[in-house]
Amino acid sequence: MLETQPFTVQLDSPLETARGTIDAREGFLIRVQTDELDGIGEATPLVGWTESYEECQDALIRGEEIAKELDWGIALAKLEAPAARHGLSLALADGRAKEESQPLYRSLGGSGSVEQVPVNVTLGANEPAALAQRAAQSVEQGYRSIKLKIGTNGIEEDVERVRAVRNAVGDEIELRADANGAWTREQAIQAIDRLAALDVSYIEQPLPTADLSEHAGLRGRGVDIALDESLAAHDVVDIIESDAADVLILKPMVLGGPDRTVAAAKRCREAGIVPVISTTIDAVVARVGAVHAAAAIPDIRPCGLATGGRLATDLARDPAPVQDGQIRVPQEDGLGIVDSPI
Repeated sequence: MLETQPFTVQLDSPLETARGTIDAREGFLIRVQTDELDGIGEATPLVGWTESYEECQDALIRGEEIAKELDWGIALAKLEAPAARHGLSLALADGRAKEESQPLYRSLGGSGSVEQVPVNVTLGANEPAALAQRAAQSVEQGYRSIKLKIGTNGIEEDVERVRAVRNAVGDEIELRADANGAWTREQAIQAIDRLAALDVSYIEQPLPTADLSEHAGLRGRGVDIALDESLAAHDVVDIIESDAADVLILKPMVLGGPDRTVAAAKRCREAGIVPVISTTIDAVVARVGAVHAAAAIPDIRPCGLATGGRLATDLARDPAPVQDGQIRVPQEDGLGIVDSPI
C-alpha cells in the first residue's frame, strides 16, 4: 500500500536562485506498507532540477499501479521522475533498515558507527565587512568549511569578498565558492586565477550547465572545479567520462534516491572525483535521508546538509541537528524520525 500526503513548508526567508525566488517547498510525504516493511519517504520536486509537482504526483500514482501489478523493485526501476523515485526509494530503504534493526546509513552500505558528518555553512553575497563578520562567527560556532555565494556583482567584488573572509578566518578554514553558472569562460579563468591565490578549495558551477568540455578546460588552474546544476542536465557517468569535474555535488532528490546517491559517490571515488552530498532545501524526511546517505560514504568531506535552519516550518522534530560544524547522524532504526509525520 502507498499512502501520500501533500505538504507545504515555508522558508525562513526567500531564497534567490538562478531559476527564481523560492519562499516555500511543496511535496508529498510517502508511506509504503507491505507484509515485510513499513517506511516513510519524501518527494519534494523542484522545477529546473526535477519534474514538476504535478508530474511528481502522476509518477507516484503510476508507481503504485506498477507495484500492485508487479512489485516495488520493478516500480522503482520504471520510475523516471527523480523526486517521485526518491520518495519511494527512501520509504523502501527506511522500511528495510527498520526490519534489519539498524540505522539507514548501515542499510545503505555504511560500516561501523558514524555519529556525525561534517557540514559547511553557506553565506550569501553580502558586502565584504559584513561577510567577514558572519564568517568569523561561523568559525566560532565550529564550522571548518565555509561556502560563499559569488558571481553576482562582478569579479572584483567577488575577489574582495573572498579576501575579506580569508583574512577574517585565517588559513586553516576551507573556503568554497559557488558561482551558480554566472560566468563566461573568460570570466571564469580570470576569477579562478585570482581566487587560487586565496586558497579557495573549489569553485562550484562556474559556467552554465550545457557544455561539459568547457568545464573540463577550467581544471588544473589551482582551484578545483565542482559541478552541481550540471547534474540536472547530465548523467553522473557522462560527467565522469568527460573529465569535467574534480568535485560533484550530489543531491539525492535530483538523483532519484539515497541508493543512487551512494552508488554515484562510489563511482566518483573510483574515478578520483570528490563526492559532496547536498539537498534541494528539503523537509526533514528527505533531509535526514541525505544525512544517512552521506554517513554511508567513508571519509566524506564537509557536506551541504545544514539546511534545516532555512525552514520556518517543518514536518517533524529534526533528529539531525547541527552542532560544532557537524550534523548528527541518527542511530535509531531506519531514518530515526521518532514521531512519524504520516
